[in-house]
Amino acid sequence: MKKDLLVYIAGPYSHPDPVENTHNAVKVADKLLEAGLVPYIPHLSLLWHAISPKPYETWLAYDIAWLKVCNALLRLPGESSGADKEVVIATDNGIPVFEDVGELFTWSVNK
Repeated sequence: MKKDLLVYIAGPYSHPDPVENTHNAVKVADKLLEAGLVPYIPHLSLLWHAISPKPYETWLAYDIAWLKVCNALLRLPGESSGADKEVVIATDNGIPVFEDVGELFTWSVNK
């Protein structure tokens, strides 16, 4: 792994479809993993929730705890108030936010 840089993937989850959005997040995470980064995909709670449902607030707190230990946040395209809030939390905690995978890769090389 490239210096174990943890990257939080923030993007749409519920709209228009959680399964499609999770699929998209995993595809992006594959690119990050192939580049030597360590992606965190909050969308994967979809499966955990299907097996063992938790209140929305539990998932939110869980994801925010992970976000705060990540080195960067990658914001995927699409409307999402939750992802927008994650961007604010990242910014407030001094975590760099990227909207472009190429810019993230360039940043990671210099870390």
